[in-house]
Amino acid sequence: MEEYTPQASLKSGLKMNRNQLKYLLIFAMLIDHIASDYVPTTTLLGQLMHVFGRLTGPGMSLLLAEGYQYTKNKKKYAIRLFVFALISWVPFSLRTYHRFLYFGPGMFGMIWTLFLAFITVWMWDKLKIHKAFKVMLVILTCILSLFGDWCIFAVLWALFAYIYRDNAKKKWISYGIVAAVAAIFPMVFAGIAEGRPWLEAYQLGVALVPIVITFFYSREPGSRHPFHKWFFYVFYPLHILVLYLLKHVLF
Repeated sequence: MEEYTPQASLKSGLKMNRNQLKYLLIFAMLIDHIASDYVPTTTLLGQLMHVFGRLTGPGMSLLLAEGYQYTKNKKKYAIRLFVFALISWVPFSLRTYHRFLYFGPGMFGMIWTLFLAFITVWMWDKLKIHKAFKVMLVILTCILSLFGDWCIFAVLWALFAYIYRDNAKKKWISYGIVAAVAAIFPMVFAGIAEGRPWLEAYQLGVALVPIVITFFYSREPGSRHPFHKWFFYVFYPLHILVLYLLKHVLF
């Protein structure tokens, strides 16, 4: 695939290459986390910031499914995800549960779920076993994803994006079904628990992902400089730790 160039950028208008899209998703994640710490969801600003933040989980899942096809050393990729999922454990525990290491559902962050999503796609692609056994393994990885962020949904988004990689209609239908559950379930839960389902209305932001991918993603890879590969891995635990220190230690 050709390198992305300024000339190509001019021709494609507002299109983003893969690196640029990843940075947009990372920025959306940062805005989402800042909103969680400082902006109440009862405010319009809080809702809008979280709507923007809904781009990250599903967007990263879809990019992972696409990136899988171009990853030469899948073992190294899986190990890298696993290692940084462990590195993120302490910062995620501190910020989310206010303890050095939390054990239980939701103990890891998003990288843990992306690791399982990658394993799921890899298994589905390479294992020469009956599809029923593959489905059982998918259920297992979904269960394991309960220990991460965007559990179950990110695994399924990545898997369906890979399975239907050559059929855009089925890809987005399957995305929409999973997204509907991901958005509606928290709203129902909030309605039952607090009587205020609208507090989770921002979850509907997952509907923006197909729009961003379809109309603004050029599918060009962008620069292959190692910085782009490692930035997300380092930024994820680092920004979580910084946000924790800013809110609970320094101020």
